[in-house]
Amino acid sequence: QVQLVESGGGLVQAGGSLRLSCAASGRSFSTNGMGWFRQAPGKEREFVAGISSSGTGTFYADSVTGRFTISRDNAKNTVDLQMNSLKPEDTAVYYCAARRLGAGSSMRQISYDYWGQGTQVTVSS
Repeated sequence: QVQLVESGGGLVQAGGSLRLSCAASGRSFSTNGMGWFRQAPGKEREFVAGISSSGTGTFYADSVTGRFTISRDNAKNTVDLQMNSLKPEDTAVYYCAARRLGAGSSMRQISYDYWGQGTQVTVSS
């Protein structure tokens, strides 16, 4: 049974930092793209960052470029999201996602087959 479990969410003041981590179990994702998405209250879930299987290919939503960094450790089967200079508009539930097939990542939610349960990030002003 494949599971993705996020951790690291919490409450932080604007300008602060948090590091989210996603641990995968049940199979290796070392040959598959992974990503982070988020959903704010009353809004649709949106893409945040994606990373290729090797970790050499990363891309970000415009709203987080320069502030967030995605990385992965294939030996540990984990993917992290370092979030700096947080803003109140970053408040959301953050989800980790993984592709069943395909080494690249994608901005499209439909490209991902496995999802975590989400972790809450709240940024106070």
